[in-house]
Amino acid sequence: MVSMTTTPPRPEERAPLDLSGKKKRQASERLVKYVLVACSLVTVATTVGIIAILLYEALRFFRDIPFWNFLAGSTWTPLFSGSQQEFGVVPLVMGTLMTSVVAAIISLPLGLGAAIYLSEIASERGRSVLKPILEVLAGVPTIVYGFFALTFITPVLLQPLIPGIGTFNGLSAGIAIGIMALPTVTSLSEDALRAVPRSLREAGFALGATKFETSVRVVVPAAVSGIVASFLLAISRAIGETMIVAVAAGQAPAGQSGGSDGWWDLTESMQTMTGFIAYTFSSDISRESTAFHSLFGVGLLLFAMTYLMNLLSQWVTKRYQEEYE
Repeated sequence: MVSMTTTPPRPEERAPLDLSGKKKRQASERLVKYVLVACSLVTVATTVGIIAILLYEALRFFRDIPFWNFLAGSTWTPLFSGSQQEFGVVPLVMGTLMTSVVAAIISLPLGLGAAIYLSEIASERGRSVLKPILEVLAGVPTIVYGFFALTFITPVLLQPLIPGIGTFNGLSAGIAIGIMALPTVTSLSEDALRAVPRSLREAGFALGATKFETSVRVVVPAAVSGIVASFLLAISRAIGETMIVAVAAGQAPAGQSGGSDGWWDLTESMQTMTGFIAYTFSSDISRESTAFHSLFGVGLLLFAMTYLMNLLSQWVTKRYQEEYE
């Protein structure tokens, strides 16, 4: 029996390593890493710059107006002259909260219902039709919603039901904001529902539950962290909405229009914090005046509110998140 052995190639016969190609790959990976780090630093620097400018300009405002008077004052007339100037931000905060509450009443239940339908009940064909419609709704410019509220919601829907409602009012603005926030709630809630394992649904069916009962009593509780996070993000977006309230809600702060019955009167003009900022920046006030610096005080308060809402959303997501294997 003849044994055949193979002799390894001599060192001088081996193919040389492509060191130049390896160095090029390492250099390109380092370049990509540096570019990504630079992008992250630009994002952080932009955020820090925005906060720094807000704080600097707001402090100039609070040197003239005590912080407590700003937070607790009930009259907002920064564009008046002389002794008529008042800088109590409560009417703007109430206008913002009232329109956001109306938006939440519209968007949260409808958005969750649409998400349950798309995730659990709709056929693939129905989902393929409804999903693009929601995406189109999310892409409509907000100023279009504002004109929709001004020219359709108020004269066609609200004035026949509520005689005497003003042309500019907080109710129509809140409804329009709710319609705008609807795709946010639906999309995020549907993603949370579809992330629930199929085994939980099958367990519900095995216990005799209907599809609706399984969806409401099994799937929704399992996805509650994502659903609540979508609610909070939608409310945060409603608080920060600008163009809808600037067009449809009016320029008189809550409780300060002629026929208003108080801060809660949604049938009258109801200026929000974002509406005040948009309106005042388009006016011709002096950049060195207290009224101009009040923009940054309002902006800082608005930033704090939306930031707290985002932190709450992240906390809820981590606190109630379910992990499945």
